[in-house]
Amino acid sequence: MGNKYTKRYTAEFKRDAIALVDSTGKTVTAVARDLGISSECLRGWYRQAKADRGEGAPGELTTAEREELKRLRRQNAEQAKTIEVLRKAAVFFAKESDR
Repeated sequence: MGNKYTKRYTAEFKRDAIALVDSTGKTVTAVARDLGISSECLRGWYRQAKADRGEGAPGELTTAEREELKRLRRQNAEQAKTIEVLRKAAVFFAKESDR
C-alpha cells in the first residue's frame, strides 16, 4: 500500500504531532508546516485520534473498528472463495453421478 516515495512516520511522531495541535492552539496547517509534513496527513491523524477518543463525527470509525472491518472483509473474501470451490465440486460430482 503506498509507493516507494511514501514517507512512514512512527506512532510516537504522530502522537506528538497531534499533541502539538491540541496543546498549542495552532491550526493543523500551521503545526504541519512547522513539522515539515503534509497538512492533509496531519489532519487525517488528528481526525482519527478524535474518533478514537470518542470525539469524532457521528458514524466515524475508530481504529479498532477499522481493524475489525478489515479482518471481517478478509474473512468474508476467504469464505466466498471456499463457497465457490465447494459449489464447483458439487456440480462436478453431480455430473459424475449422472453417468
